[in-house]
Amino acid sequence: MEKDLYEILGVQKGADEATLKSAYRKIAMKDHPDKNPGDDKAELRFKEASAAYDTLKDPQKRAAYDRFGHAAFNGGMGGGAGGAGMSGGAQGFHGFDFGNGASFTDIFEDVFGDVFSGGGRGRGGQQGYRGNDIATSISITLEEAFNGKEATLKVPIQQTCDVCDGSGAKKGTKPETCGVCQGAGRVRASQGFFTVERTCSTCGGAGQVIKEPCTSCHGQGRKRKEKTLEVNIPEGIDEARRIRLSGEGEAGLQGGASGDLYVEIRVKPHRFFRREDSDLRTRVPIGISKAALGGTFEVPTIEGGRAEVKIPAGTQNGQQFRLKGKGMSILRSSSRGDMYVDIFVETPVNLNKDQEKILKELDDSMTGKKNSPESEGFFDQAKKFWEDLTK
Repeated sequence: MEKDLYEILGVQKGADEATLKSAYRKIAMKDHPDKNPGDDKAELRFKEASAAYDTLKDPQKRAAYDRFGHAAFNGGMGGGAGGAGMSGGAQGFHGFDFGNGASFTDIFEDVFGDVFSGGGRGRGGQQGYRGNDIATSISITLEEAFNGKEATLKVPIQQTCDVCDGSGAKKGTKPETCGVCQGAGRVRASQGFFTVERTCSTCGGAGQVIKEPCTSCHGQGRKRKEKTLEVNIPEGIDEARRIRLSGEGEAGLQGGASGDLYVEIRVKPHRFFRREDSDLRTRVPIGISKAALGGTFEVPTIEGGRAEVKIPAGTQNGQQFRLKGKGMSILRSSSRGDMYVDIFVETPVNLNKDQEKILKELDDSMTGKKNSPESEGFFDQAKKFWEDLTK
């Protein structure tokens, strides 16, 4: 008894075209002979599914099958397939061939698109090949990232040969249509049950052959040359940001479009500032007297100016002060980030005897927690900790 075509694909009788295609694709991916070498059962399931799909995807064949079943194709009921049967492992499918001489490649191209056909039948070299994208980098200062700039970039890159204009053929000649694939770039060969499509080995898929190569580019149609470009670096650009220059990558082949050039931004370390997104940080050392008494000092700003910072008496090491709007430019915005001043209280060194005497008198005059609450508090806790250990 011959199997029902809908059951083979695992779909309902009223399934639409998309459902049929999806069901066949799953079976083909699972049971394809290339994935199951030596598995006769998988090969049979694959052939059955291929024959079933080839019939049901055709509206006329499907209508005939829905009305008369397998009899529509076994002769005596009319119908296009006559008695053409399948050989080998698909004997149960009399009359269900791959559709009026269509190859196995045709079915796969219909279901999988270019995945199995390598870019489509008859593609050849007429459509050309897009050039590769290229990546490079440029180093700028933090000030340049803040202000933006026009930078000149020199990149060695494959460019269209100016002698043969990219054809690869000697000046005065031109490429000829490949005599093997007739310009298609691909050839078909029958291998038993299958018809396999491959890239033409004579022209390498180009569809054309060059009898007399260009002496400048040796038939490549491109030459590596240094290209000079102007790059617009916008205000506020950040480290590792990429700028895309459309069409400035490698030249295409056989009339294909050029690739793109990607320029990665590298920002050099700065002697004063550390960047955090749109904000800036700077570390400012101050003397112990200024930290204790308070006061003002000036710090540089990224635009080259000065900003005054006022600190209160008793400023501690590690405290930070914000200067609003003194940070980096923000990309594609008129706003700016902030600048943070981190205080580092510097302990004096290399004291002379008079200075040591003054500091000693100052230390003796300190009244514990009133003047040094954190240090006194720490040592009080340490003393209690040791006392608890001895209990």
